[in-house]
Amino acid sequence: MNIIRTANELKVDGKKVCLAIGFFDGVHLGHQQIIRQTITDARQHNGVAIALTFDRHPNTVVAPDKVPPLVYSLPQKLRAIGSLGADALLLIPFDKAFSEQAAEDFVRNLVRDLGKIHSICVGADFVFGHKRAGDVTLLKKLGAELRFNVHGLAAVALDGKTVSSTRIRKAIQQGDIDAASQMLGRPYAIAGKVAAGDRIGQRLGFPTANLDVSGRALPPNGVYAGCTKWKGSFYPVALNIGTRPTVAKDTRELRVEAHLLDFKGDLYDEELEVELGEKLRDECRFDSPVELQNQIAMDVAKVRDNI
Repeated sequence: MNIIRTANELKVDGKKVCLAIGFFDGVHLGHQQIIRQTITDARQHNGVAIALTFDRHPNTVVAPDKVPPLVYSLPQKLRAIGSLGADALLLIPFDKAFSEQAAEDFVRNLVRDLGKIHSICVGADFVFGHKRAGDVTLLKKLGAELRFNVHGLAAVALDGKTVSSTRIRKAIQQGDIDAASQMLGRPYAIAGKVAAGDRIGQRLGFPTANLDVSGRALPPNGVYAGCTKWKGSFYPVALNIGTRPTVAKDTRELRVEAHLLDFKGDLYDEELEVELGEKLRDECRFDSPVELQNQIAMDVAKVRDNI
């Protein structure tokens, strides 16, 4: 999938453009419906299917004190969108200047830069533009003038409740990984760039990849079985989420650390995605590093038994 950062980078060779627009955190079942409708439109009209999203949550700019913890990292979100089959993704930097753009100007600029827009697909409750002044009604008004179709799709329901990023965040934070996975339409996974740690795991005989998950919704602290794919190979993972009370000097710092079984190599600065499985135990403090080491060995054995 081609990723572009300004609309005029896209070369459509006169083809019709079909757009799916949204923040798409988690790329859940509702988001998938929007993107797939766009792809269907494009295929039916020999057009180009484009997903338009933003590089950060809008509240990061317009309401910094109300930024929700996100389900996915940005690279993880882009991978999930790409897997659905869109032809291109327009990734717009959401900065102060963009946040002040009037809703109508946003649409008119897209038409100017993309050429012939055939359709725009969004969720029924989608709002956009300065002070969230734009909605599906405005899109339909502009569509009638500028000659594009508008799909305002109703939310997808699961178990009688609307599927939403907010509901998924809550399920993750409550440890209901199965519910989160059902709403995502894929197994729930944590992804983050591998950052340098203090190598305590290595000294204990179980080297870990320290994932940068800042700003993310996370399951309750504890040790989890999981798996990851790296350079074409699958690895079982023992994943610890917590403050490492046995070894850490500052137990206010939350860490997400992944031990890849039978892995040898350097993961620093790489994006690692770990699919979560069963929770093995809660995090707890041990009386000595030796006791912790013994418990980690038992955790790893359980992960291996689950393969």
